[in-house]
Amino acid sequence: MASPDWDLISSYAGLLCLASISIYAGAHGSLPAPKRPKGKGTDKSVVQDDEDDEDDMSDRLSSGDAWLFPVAGSVALFGMYALMKYFGKEWINWLLMWYFSIAGVGSVWKSAASVTRFAVGEVRWKKFDRNRVLILKGPRALFPLALIPSVLFNTSETSRKSALITDILGLSFSYNAICLLKIDSFKTGCILLCGLFFYDIYWVFGTDVMVTVATSLDVPIKLLWPKSLRFASERGYTLLGLGDIVIPGTFVALALRYDHARGDGKGYFYATLAAYISGLVTTMTVMHVFGKAQPALLYLSPACIVALFGVGIVRGDLREAWKWIDDGQSVHVNSKKRIQ
Repeated sequence: MASPDWDLISSYAGLLCLASISIYAGAHGSLPAPKRPKGKGTDKSVVQDDEDDEDDMSDRLSSGDAWLFPVAGSVALFGMYALMKYFGKEWINWLLMWYFSIAGVGSVWKSAASVTRFAVGEVRWKKFDRNRVLILKGPRALFPLALIPSVLFNTSETSRKSALITDILGLSFSYNAICLLKIDSFKTGCILLCGLFFYDIYWVFGTDVMVTVATSLDVPIKLLWPKSLRFASERGYTLLGLGDIVIPGTFVALALRYDHARGDGKGYFYATLAAYISGLVTTMTVMHVFGKAQPALLYLSPACIVALFGVGIVRGDLREAWKWIDDGQSVHVNSKKRIQ
């Protein structure tokens, strides 16, 4: 019997940890900001009101939008594949490198601000001077730090970009996407997961499009982990697309917002997060056994949906969860009604 390949197993474990941490942090980042009473005669009330209303202003993905996701994703994916096939991947990588480098500055800045806010606490955070660029905000002192990953990524002259820099940018993109891309109900979430379930199966098993695009583009749209306990790169890397983190992550984040609205523990959140982890472990196990790339959503989508229905049936509130709408305004109202 062959001994376990601990280098490869450690690579799977590393990706699993990165994906789980990203979803956990993004889900909590999607929670509505607590409403603060307006201070008397203070000029900070405008900033505070703006922050409180930020969650209300963000759009929710409806069931009508969810149906279009597989279609739009298919058009974009095949379009990228066709461009690479007939015009080469070099100029596409160059164009996308600049795009993600610029977008990465704002993404890393916002992520760094969130990490700092968590580390120092709300009281100290409120003392920091904030700067706002569109929807991105954070202390000015963090902006130079946010430039570093994008600069290193853009100026790298090696044949392949650094996996560490790619992961830093990729994690910041996935975190912010889960925070900002909010679905309005579990019905919408199930439609989204089911649609992308078939999308992933077709483009991975039915064609070589997905694998070709994922392995040819050297841009931070994936997470990488070296197949080595010593983090050596000789054997290459295992990879996980950001879509396999963000799409299930929005569902897990919705479960956390529903638990927050109920004010009764985090049962749905922990169940769906555990389902995601088990689904990803299953994906990696099947990929390892058969030695072939797997559509992760083939396992992740059913796992998250089954977790939702399982918890709802056990707790007897599946109908209430299915009818709940996260409109960004009634979250705290619903929780208050439940407590009363």
